[in-house]
Amino acid sequence: MSGWLKIVGIGPGDGAMITPEVSQALEQATDIVGYVPYVTRVPARDGLTRHPSDNRVEIDRSRHALEMAAAGHRVVVVSSGDPGVFAMAAAVFETLEAGPAVWRDLDITVLPGITAMLAAAARAGAPLGHDFCTINLSDNMKPWKMIEKRLRLAVEADFAMAFYNPRSRSRPQGFGRVLELLRDACGPDRLIIFARAVSTPEETLKVITMAKATPEMADMRTMVIVGSSQTRRIERPNHRGAPFVYTPRSVPG
Repeated sequence: MSGWLKIVGIGPGDGAMITPEVSQALEQATDIVGYVPYVTRVPARDGLTRHPSDNRVEIDRSRHALEMAAAGHRVVVVSSGDPGVFAMAAAVFETLEAGPAVWRDLDITVLPGITAMLAAAARAGAPLGHDFCTINLSDNMKPWKMIEKRLRLAVEADFAMAFYNPRSRSRPQGFGRVLELLRDACGPDRLIIFARAVSTPEETLKVITMAKATPEMADMRTMVIVGSSQTRRIERPNHRGAPFVYTPRSVPG
């Protein structure tokens, strides 16, 4: 049997957001590898072995997947959202580069998915409608000084910004520092969106100004989107939902 490895994104939560290409790969797989909550989203079936593991063993997980593919298994490594956005694709390629030369001849494919960032932006309207950047606020893999530097430069460039991993139990203070930095740099009236658990039954969406934002509004299931100076809010007084937020396609000269 000829093995292969596919690194896929299973979207932000709702099964309807899994692409047909990824669904086909999951149906063909003999083995599913990934973080526990993502593996459990793949239904059990005959002929499929699921290999759940902890969140901080990405390299061990990648090595296991590559070894199984080399042994002839049809392996799918699952990530939430898109596998190339703060997820497993980079970990697999790091492992591939450092591993045996024979692994480089494996049939390896990355299949994109709908990111939490894009799902959250769609719920809000079009806050990423012009130039934007994405920053992971976790300092587990990079120093905090680099996060602060990138935040300041992003504000200086007037990007809209999307933040992954804003606040966790092990990092309760960092997001407060981010909000302080942004209030100083952007002012109190800049729009900020807190989109939690988008596309799941627990979904919530909050659109406020920077002056009203508090660290407790975010956790690890929250996407935070900060508008640029051009980002606008459209109120809907006769609608129970949140206002629309969008960033115009053009910038005045």
